[in-house]
Amino acid sequence: MKTVLDNLKGKLVVSCQALENEPLHSPFIMSRMALAAAQGGAAAIRANSVVDIKAIKGLVSLPVIGIIKRDYPDSEVFITATLKEVDELMAVAPDIVALDATARKRPGGVSLDMLIAQIRTRYPSLLLMADIATVQEAVTAQALGFDCVGTTLYGYTAETAGHSLPENDCAFLKEVLSAVTIPVIAEGNVDTPDRAARCLELGAHTVVVGGAITRPQQITERFMAAIGAQSTDGA
Repeated sequence: MKTVLDNLKGKLVVSCQALENEPLHSPFIMSRMALAAAQGGAAAIRANSVVDIKAIKGLVSLPVIGIIKRDYPDSEVFITATLKEVDELMAVAPDIVALDATARKRPGGVSLDMLIAQIRTRYPSLLLMADIATVQEAVTAQALGFDCVGTTLYGYTAETAGHSLPENDCAFLKEVLSAVTIPVIAEGNVDTPDRAARCLELGAHTVVVGGAITRPQQITERFMAAIGAQSTDGA
């Protein structure tokens, strides 16, 4: 019997997120973004917060990868950092829950293996996605029983700062694919259709695209940077 994860193979997931300091921060707007993504052919939605997921599930029938972003004073981990966030997410029943699976210190000193044990005890059938930043973290995630691993945090930790998934023809993605056997989800700065297609060509199970589709201020900034560079070259 195929799982939700199986059905995402070779397809596109669109991340519909807007934080409090962003102009599109609104469950209504995110639900409409998800509807637009669904009409464009997306196979699933990645979304942040209970209110956004509830609004999205009320409008589209696509599977949802759910997260909660929350800052903790004693840790840099902020994507579904504790069991509390998992419990909150389960109130809206996302199909997959993604969480930070980096080696960084976690809130309250709870280790990743302890957290996974807690989740598996409480929600044994829940599909879990590991957001990682290094190859070793991907290997560890597989050993801990995650159902899939995403390159989401590559370039966003102190250890990987300055790097980006598309660099060197997605060299990091290739390394992760060689290191684990569970499905690998390409996510993080996949900002063009060609790059998304290349990730799948290399063997990614699916690809998640966010800002390039759903964050117009970032898209505008890219256009402005290109225009500014052209103006400087022509001066």
